[in-house]
Amino acid sequence: MIVNERIVSYIHSLEKTNSEVLEKIEEQAHIDNVPIIRKEMESFLRVMLYIKKPKRILELGTAVGYSAILMSECIDEDGKITTIENYEKRIVEAKKNIELSGKGQIIELLEGDAIEVMKTLPSQQFDFVFMDAAKAQYIYFLPEVLRLMKKGAVLITDNVLQEGDLIESRFVVERRDRTIHKRMREYLEVVKNHEELETSIVPIGDGITISVKKIEDRSVLI
Repeated sequence: MIVNERIVSYIHSLEKTNSEVLEKIEEQAHIDNVPIIRKEMESFLRVMLYIKKPKRILELGTAVGYSAILMSECIDEDGKITTIENYEKRIVEAKKNIELSGKGQIIELLEGDAIEVMKTLPSQQFDFVFMDAAKAQYIYFLPEVLRLMKKGAVLITDNVLQEGDLIESRFVVERRDRTIHKRMREYLEVVKNHEELETSIVPIGDGITISVKKIEDRSVLI
């Protein structure tokens, strides 16, 4: 945990109750040991959506549909969420949950490898992106994500501080986690220094980045 546990518990005690469908999905996710976004991250995401008021959202990592449904509750009815998932078991659950939520007209679930699916989508169409998929792949997702973002679009990436392990030497990190450790460090270096982005790293939940696309992708304009 990267934030004092007592502070986090206090913040959680102040949170509002979610919609009935989100409560049901959360309960089942905990039973099935499926990771979903943390409570403090939920609140942050809601606030960002109400500020930005996006019309087109891209999500990488649907899991059981929890985040997509949460976001759908924060945008206008003419908004659209495109969410991508590659794990067949999660896809089945996500479809059921999206149907249960009654948000099928807003949420489009695309199945397959995120990079390959993104390559099929038109450039510069999304004004908000939420990335919460395979952490070691963030660095490889980024070029396609940037291509799909409009100028002024916001990119939020979750779980970037890896429970604080990111500040440790790679030799201290368990061997099985070293690839994620290396690639996440690379990702943070890139988004902090990328000429198209202005990025802040925020120690909320398991750490997030918030990036704004400052300029258009020049490769798209050529």
